[in-house]
Amino acid sequence: MRIATWNVNSAKQRAPRLLAWLAQRRPAVVCLQETKLTDEAFAELFTEPLAELGYEFAHAGQSAWNGVALLSSVGLTDVRRSFPGAPGFPDLEARAISAVCDGVRVHSLYVPNGRVPDSDHYAYKLEWLAALHAAVADDDLPMALCGDFNIAPTDADVFDPAAYVGHTHVTPPERAALARFADLGLVDVVRRRWSEEIVYSYWDYRAGMFHKNLGMRIDLILASASVADRVTAAWIDREARKGKGPSDHAPVMVDLDVAPDGDIGPMVPPPSARPTKPGSTRLPQQST
Repeated sequence: MRIATWNVNSAKQRAPRLLAWLAQRRPAVVCLQETKLTDEAFAELFTEPLAELGYEFAHAGQSAWNGVALLSSVGLTDVRRSFPGAPGFPDLEARAISAVCDGVRVHSLYVPNGRVPDSDHYAYKLEWLAALHAAVADDDLPMALCGDFNIAPTDADVFDPAAYVGHTHVTPPERAALARFADLGLVDVVRRRWSEEIVYSYWDYRAGMFHKNLGMRIDLILASASVADRVTAAWIDREARKGKGPSDHAPVMVDLDVAPDGDIGPMVPPPSARPTKPGSTRLPQQST
């Protein structure tokens, strides 16, 4: 079973790319984030083409912001939108949906960005992660938490740690909140497979960051041990980030039991840019 997670940064804008990618890669379960559509708009746009590709879906959306979805060709039962105790900002946002797919509870998650350290949104991010941790701790099913966590787990998951000093995504409280999921036995399957390699899933649109391979790994799949032990391949579909009109994220791909493309990775195709010298590149927002 192939599980994929992808922050599409607007499902409407990415629809042709998404449908073509589904036909090409044939993931059994797909977690989408930042659909930026209401449930009605998502259904109107995708019901027919997804059915033609063999997918049923569940969506939790809101107009213009957030939005998460699950697509499955292997069953979609016990659908749960959000999770118990989820905080709002101030109202509940469309950031989480889960369902059982072939015996695994799969979560599609869009963790709050946090914006600026010590801001109200940053506090919301930490509260949201704590509530998610409490909710999944009570679930006995094998699970996979998939999505845009808006946290780079370690310094190895950003192109240059010095460039991110003072920014969200890398602060100790965020990383500690993410690390707590390991206490539940959840495994970062991509990093376990590629423990030493450079792996990114997000590249800023600006300043040629993608072509220079100046990225971050903030899109994750955290799987319970029984699921992680079935992993035969774990990789980033970097091809989906190329070309005209892409999302700024690439899909994260995990194959369970059988790897149709072999044990490929960590990023496919691999970047041609060489690693940069630490301290030699600033973030685009620091140059404006």
